[in-house]
Amino acid sequence: MIFFQSFIRASFILLITLFSIISYGQERVIENFNNQWRFARFGAMPDGSILKEPKDLDEPSFDDSDWRVLNVPHDWGIEGPFRADLPNQTGKLPWAGIGWYRKVFKSQKSDVGKKIFVEFDGAMSGTSVWVNGGYVGDWPYGYSSFRFDITRYLKIGKENTIAVRLDNKEASSRWYPGGGIYRNVRLVKTNPIHINQWGVFVTTPKVSPKKATIHIKTDIKNGNKAIEVLHEIFNNSIKVAEQKTNFKNEADIEISNPKLWNLETPNLYELRTTLIQNGEIIDDYKTSFGIRTIEFTASDGFLLNGKRVQLKGVCQHHDLGPLGAAINVRAMERQIEILKEFGTNAIRTAHNPPAPEFLDLCDKMGVLVQVEAFDVWNKKKVDNDYSILFGAWHERDLRAMVRRDRNHPSVIMWSTGNEMIELRQGQDAPMALRLADIIKSEDSTRPTTFGNSRPEAQTNGFQKTTDVHGINYKPHLYEEFHKANPNMPLYGSETASTISSRGEYFFPVNYDNKKQGSGGYFQVSSYDYSAPNWAYPADKEFEAQDKYSYVIGEFVWTGFDYIGEPTPYNKDKTNLLNFTDPAEKAKMKAELEKLGGNIPPRSSYFGIVDLCGFPKDRYYLYQAHWRPDFPMAHILPHWNWPERVGKVTPVFVYTSGDEAELFLNGKSLGKRKKEKYQYRLRWDDVVYKPGELKVIAYKNGKKWAGETVKTTKKASRIKLSPDRSVISANGQDLSFVTVSITDKKGETVPRTHNSIKYNIEGPGEIIAIGNGDPTNHESFQAKERKVFNGLALVVIRSKKGETGKIVLTAESEGLKSSKLVVISTSI
Repeated sequence: MIFFQSFIRASFILLITLFSIISYGQERVIENFNNQWRFARFGAMPDGSILKEPKDLDEPSFDDSDWRVLNVPHDWGIEGPFRADLPNQTGKLPWAGIGWYRKVFKSQKSDVGKKIFVEFDGAMSGTSVWVNGGYVGDWPYGYSSFRFDITRYLKIGKENTIAVRLDNKEASSRWYPGGGIYRNVRLVKTNPIHINQWGVFVTTPKVSPKKATIHIKTDIKNGNKAIEVLHEIFNNSIKVAEQKTNFKNEADIEISNPKLWNLETPNLYELRTTLIQNGEIIDDYKTSFGIRTIEFTASDGFLLNGKRVQLKGVCQHHDLGPLGAAINVRAMERQIEILKEFGTNAIRTAHNPPAPEFLDLCDKMGVLVQVEAFDVWNKKKVDNDYSILFGAWHERDLRAMVRRDRNHPSVIMWSTGNEMIELRQGQDAPMALRLADIIKSEDSTRPTTFGNSRPEAQTNGFQKTTDVHGINYKPHLYEEFHKANPNMPLYGSETASTISSRGEYFFPVNYDNKKQGSGGYFQVSSYDYSAPNWAYPADKEFEAQDKYSYVIGEFVWTGFDYIGEPTPYNKDKTNLLNFTDPAEKAKMKAELEKLGGNIPPRSSYFGIVDLCGFPKDRYYLYQAHWRPDFPMAHILPHWNWPERVGKVTPVFVYTSGDEAELFLNGKSLGKRKKEKYQYRLRWDDVVYKPGELKVIAYKNGKKWAGETVKTTKKASRIKLSPDRSVISANGQDLSFVTVSITDKKGETVPRTHNSIKYNIEGPGEIIAIGNGDPTNHESFQAKERKVFNGLALVVIRSKKGETGKIVLTAESEGLKSSKLVVISTSI
């Protein structure tokens, strides 16, 4: 009996010891969960047919052997095809429908005693998840990040099946939303005692040149007094501070001589939080953060580290042009690089939370961000939008957004929404306050805001429900608002909405932005005066921003063109409402009747750059104003107009100089000097002659910058220009190749639309081709495509683990072909 009791006692001690080792002897494990999914679509299919959804797709026994195998992130909508019968408001792409993803994965024996989570950075939309046939949970909002605890559904040490169903309802968005698991997925394995998801919150309550106080809140699941918490802070891998305490949820650590985060030197620190029990590490958690102060004032604008910064911002939808909605870090990085080049220092994530990697990039690249939660609240804008979810889900989605993103130094504002119907109706100010309170309960260090397009919402009480007031498209109200609300910070939350097509110019030039015309085949003139009836050219906003120094800045609609919302040709049935000029309205009506009401445009005209990232003329207008110390001059239009010999062809110059002289074939056409609140120089009476246009810009009486535009010779060759000639062989890195049609001297021939065939060899693949034409319905995945006004884009992706030369060949009838080599390397 004694022996038996001793044996039981020893066995019990052994079991406890083994359990301790299994449960607490290892750190957190994070596994990439993107690869080798099987995918199939049901319901509304890409070709317009309907395919019945089978039963038991969640069961491990279901035979999915004939399903497509792919890696996520994945956007099923961008695969097309474009269809004339689909609404162009959402891009004429078949994104609506039901999609299933299934994956078999092995649970390791070491998972015993662990907590296992599957984390989704975003899935579009109506997500439901099963593991081994057991229903795990759902999360309907396509822009939220979320996770599920799948521990109890797992078969430890065996194969498991996860099934994900997405239900992308039609008429659920006002722009192209994409479809599918379009952001990253991961498995996270922790001990029962662990730091919760987004469970470390870092703030910098006291900052001076000599010292900064770092305040840390840690949300520990199942924590107890036996747990030690170790905080270590690193800068460029060098430890600069640490603190170790018995179980505490909050801590303060001081850093000497802190390196501040700002736009010029976006210094970042890393906090490593470690949980220790009985001398063993049981969890570790890394948090990137920056040390900086922000302040929004009603008189001095926005202060970053005590210095005024004017917000030179743009609004951005989430798609990546020809790549669709599926996130790619290099593609997002390229977008930010292009935006910064013309002077952008702030981005509004219109109208939804972004991918977490986007904010990582903004942290590293020194860009300010306003993170926006919703496009609607309870009142709908389209039939199946977020309004049907708002009542049950707004708090969960809002908390998820703030908790995930509150450590990013780039984030300076939280927006609860955009142009909500409630503002128009003067209703539900209590809801606005409730949303602000939810945000402040998670993060009190940043102000709340929303985008307001209604004048009445500036006087009916809504203006008092946020910390910073945003006005959409009403620069004439800035002064009035400021007088009525002298203590409230103010900015242009959505501005300009100028529209244009890259390289398209119509004559005679229409200087009245309210009289827009169709010009060519559903294009818009790039003389940069066209705007919808609620909007205006950039110059008007520039003037208001310059007049009223208390205005914090602006967010232009938009930085990049995006798929969907092709205003002024949006909403096929209501298109004519965008035209106020009777003659132009009649012309458009006739064109619509010829097309039977189905019009071709499928992407926007709002962008300062086009869908492929090629600058429109407006790029240089903003660069001239937003980068006044950068020597530049830009001439428009191009100078290939054989049909206009002897006709008046106005010439505009955008320059950061204060005056400029224009020359045609060596003859001076006179100087123009910028007057106060003048942002473009115009020579309205230039008579076209082929040859050379040249401008010399001056600043303070000295030569500042210049540009030359020439009449080109006949198109004769294809030019290939990569943004990077060396890429990583990680299966994700990209090279963006600009395709130009040039004459023999290498000058781009602007009015060319040649069809080009592409071939690729080596360890890379073509994943998208675009041209920036908002009316073009050729597939983004095709290997042959027309250029648009002389340019096209080819996107090459490396193959994982394969190195060597990637050779791209471009051929077109009547043109000299071209080859390009991109190196894929493991370094």
